[in-house]
Amino acid sequence: MQIILTPEILLSAYSQGLFPMAERATSPYVHWFCPEMRGQLSINNMHIPRSLKKSVRQMKIKGNPYDIRINSNFENVIRACAKETNSRTETWINPQIIDAYCNLHKLGYAHSVETWQNNKLIGGLYGVAIGGAFFGESMFSLKTNASKVALVHLVARLHYAGYEILDTQFTNEHLKQFGVYEVSYQDYMKLLEPALLKPCIFDFKDIIERDLIVKYLSYQSYSSDKS
Repeated sequence: MQIILTPEILLSAYSQGLFPMAERATSPYVHWFCPEMRGQLSINNMHIPRSLKKSVRQMKIKGNPYDIRINSNFENVIRACAKETNSRTETWINPQIIDAYCNLHKLGYAHSVETWQNNKLIGGLYGVAIGGAFFGESMFSLKTNASKVALVHLVARLHYAGYEILDTQFTNEHLKQFGVYEVSYQDYMKLLEPALLKPCIFDFKDIIERDLIVKYLSYQSYSSDKS
């Protein structure tokens, strides 16, 4: 039976530790997943490789300036994440998922962090925010480090807004450089349930991205010195 991904069903599923995926982009069917071990990234102390930290400090990719935008083109981000590439021959994002998350975005629950250069979208990520939890879904990059830069800006934003959980669902080699770790489903739910009740605002506008990054990196440096 085909699953209808209404906003109500999606939000209820995330609150219970479930998320949907299609077998492939061309599949008309969506399946629910609930891993026994959940991938997580530390919001307060995510590991940032030295070269990437330099890029976000300088706001440059390969010598050219970039800018980060929030929710300026959500649909194009998720469609870019759904495209097959040389390094990603199959994706799990089918048309139903695209439509469902675009609807969530219109309701204020799904968000994109976008890397732009010369007024062109070159990378980014999207995910779902409920309370004080952010559920990362997918990312894409058309230039080296473009998606990684978006990830650092995401974490800085979550830290500033007081989020408690950054769920990556699974772990993989790409995320290991950022210090991804696993928790059991039972421990995950113990953390998730109170986090869902925390009122956090994702798309705040009281600080610019450059200052947001400076503030986050300064916090990390201070935290590291204290330890």
